[in-house]
Amino acid sequence: MRRPALTVRRPALTVRRPALTGRRLALTGVAATGTALAGALVLVGCGGSAASGAELSVGASYMPQPVSADMAAGFLTITNKGGTKDELTSVTSDSAGDITMHETNGGAMEEVRSFEVPAHGQLVFKSGGNHLMFEKLKHRPEQGDTITLKLKFAESGPLTVEMPVKSATYNPSTGH
Repeated sequence: MRRPALTVRRPALTVRRPALTGRRLALTGVAATGTALAGALVLVGCGGSAASGAELSVGASYMPQPVSADMAAGFLTITNKGGTKDELTSVTSDSAGDITMHETNGGAMEEVRSFEVPAHGQLVFKSGGNHLMFEKLKHRPEQGDTITLKLKFAESGPLTVEMPVKSATYNPSTGH
């Protein structure tokens, strides 16, 4: 049973102050300027600590044109220029019913729930290694199409990625 929303109404508060004139007005202006400068310094200080967090970007994304009508693989590199690690927790797209993350160890593919994105490092998804599996494709992507993905992280906000569909034999080291 849902409870009705509680609404609190407060009467408007009116504050009356005596008019500022002459020297009092000048001192008030100095105080306001000082307060503004102090606030700016605090914000600059906060900016410095935020810079030590994860700073994520995505590059080198591509999907080889799938040979199957309902499955495809995807590859990309997530770079973290920040001083704090993060964790890729999920990938979604309107193009697929499900996207799972896999690692390959000794030739065996294994699904994983998340991948660490190291501080000052990269998480690389490449053929024969870590990769994304697009399952239950809603339509078969063709070379030249673009797939939109949303990457979600444990700490950072989500990133939207435009992943181009390349030829089925595309090799990123040669560009063909």
